[in-house]
Amino acid sequence: MSVRSLTAALGAACSAFVLLLAVPGSASAATGQFRYSYTTEEGYEAVGFLNDPAGGRCVNLRGPGSEPGSFSRAPKNRTDATAIVFLRPDCEGDVYYALPPGAGAGDRLLMRSVVFS
Repeated sequence: MSVRSLTAALGAACSAFVLLLAVPGSASAATGQFRYSYTTEEGYEAVGFLNDPAGGRCVNLRGPGSEPGSFSRAPKNRTDATAIVFLRPDCEGDVYYALPPGAGAGDRLLMRSVVFS
């Protein structure tokens, strides 16, 4: 193999590696549904859900769970990712609970936000 061929092959390999690094990866997302219960402002029981939620991004739960002093409860993680639920909004604070894929919790687990990993 000549020096010219070796240099050309090495240059092509380096170019392919740089191109591979430049291509953005797909955003990680949880596949499936995350469900939770809450009480509406009118006092009715309701179910909220997130379909195929984005991974690594905090989600404040909608409905009364977003109002100060009110919480969502009874999460059911029907996604393929671990759901970390937080007692406080914006996934802050040291009160949290990890739900592996397929797991759920009862009405006693209160939450205001969730992030998927």
